[in-house]
Amino acid sequence: MGRRGGTLPGLSAVGIGLALLTGCGAPGAAERAAASSASPSATSAAELCATIVAHWSREVLDSGTYGDYQSMGLSNGQYEILRDVVDAARAAKRSQGAAAADQLIDRRSHAACTERYRHGVPTGGPWQ
Repeated sequence: MGRRGGTLPGLSAVGIGLALLTGCGAPGAAERAAASSASPSATSAAELCATIVAHWSREVLDSGTYGDYQSMGLSNGQYEILRDVVDAARAAKRSQGAAAADQLIDRRSHAACTERYRHGVPTGGPWQ
């Protein structure tokens, strides 16, 4: 159908139906299209936690102030990880420089989030 409800030139309901049934192309085209459009694997809870904690740790380290954990999109448990990571990163930045602090943030965020989610998603409410 066109914008105003009319038919599009050259297309009929039968033609559209046949095209849909046959896969609109060469033999095997539908199968190849389905295989190439497979969705990527989902990000694990631990990977998501590590990514968001590392991001906000860098923001806090650069700004010097903490925000509200809910405005950051963190759970209470993730916020605890963030505070521990930032404390360690501040010490590393003072003694070893910014590059060392940056590496520490990635390492600690990954390790703490992997530990937190080792048995799946923690229970105890949405804030945990």
